[in-house]
Amino acid sequence: MFWKKMFGEGKKQEQEKQAQKQEQQHVQEKERGFFQKLVSGLEKTKQGFVDKVEQIMTGRKVDEELFEELEEALIQADCGVDTSLFLVDRLRERVKEEKITESEQLRSVLVEEIVLLLQKNAATLKTPEDRPYVLMVVGVNGAGKTTTIGKLAYRFKEENAKVLLAAGDTFRAGAIDQLEVWANRIGVELIKHQEGSDPAAVAYDAINAAKARKIDVLILDTAGRLQTKVNLMSELSKVHRVVKRELGRDLDEILLVVDATTGQNALSQARTFQEAVPLTGIALTKLDGTAKGGIVLALANELNLAVKLVGVGEQYEDLQDFDANTFTTALFGASRENA
Repeated sequence: MFWKKMFGEGKKQEQEKQAQKQEQQHVQEKERGFFQKLVSGLEKTKQGFVDKVEQIMTGRKVDEELFEELEEALIQADCGVDTSLFLVDRLRERVKEEKITESEQLRSVLVEEIVLLLQKNAATLKTPEDRPYVLMVVGVNGAGKTTTIGKLAYRFKEENAKVLLAAGDTFRAGAIDQLEVWANRIGVELIKHQEGSDPAAVAYDAINAAKARKIDVLILDTAGRLQTKVNLMSELSKVHRVVKRELGRDLDEILLVVDATTGQNALSQARTFQEAVPLTGIALTKLDGTAKGGIVLALANELNLAVKLVGVGEQYEDLQDFDANTFTTALFGASRENA
């Protein structure tokens, strides 16, 4: 019996090791697949920005003319004026400190500075500590808010979480139906009211339903209208207050969904939403549709907000945690192993 028992336990341990190995391989395959999509998605930005940088930094002496051309290339890639000036000033400093004389040497220095800039406020989604884990998602119409919510719901469900969605965008025609389609597709619950109803009432019902149903993750959609800034701010602030009151603590995440193709408009959008609610991070969508991928740098540097998620496609898995090294590696074309 002893040997039989030992053999049985050894077999069980071996099966567990095999399962862990398979899961690890599956995760690595997904990461490699997303990296390739990120490389592909950043192709327009590479053509519009990195290729110009390569031209500027090839066979040139390091002088003020080079710095000015580089500054212009950064601004044109929507890195933002302040961020572009900051990066070029950092290069000037390092040229003096490290006695750099050849422009080719500057390329690796620029990559290093971009990574450091992105890492300055880097963060991933907060680890759940209490149930329900509550995410409030904000952003202008058309930014990809509903799709982002759907992908997040799928992600949490894949992690065996019990997920509830709340249709808090009661103003946009079809917004509730659109979220309901996602809920049905993924197989998660939805709290909704009639179109035109008070979004704070939806939030109130959602929090209490999440508590009663022992929900693990609650994702709350909100209206995204910048045309009437004062109304937007008051509505969002009210929803936030209601959720915080009913939850009895701060929300876990308040994510701003930003469409990368909007370029510098993304900064003004973010500042407006920051006035309404305490944002905790950014989900950057449609990065595969823009030549202005430098907006990632501007958002991270000028708002002191982490870009936590990035989307480069329509599939469920195409919304992933943002990583400064992976992003920069994909952008500047190094191999994945060196990321």
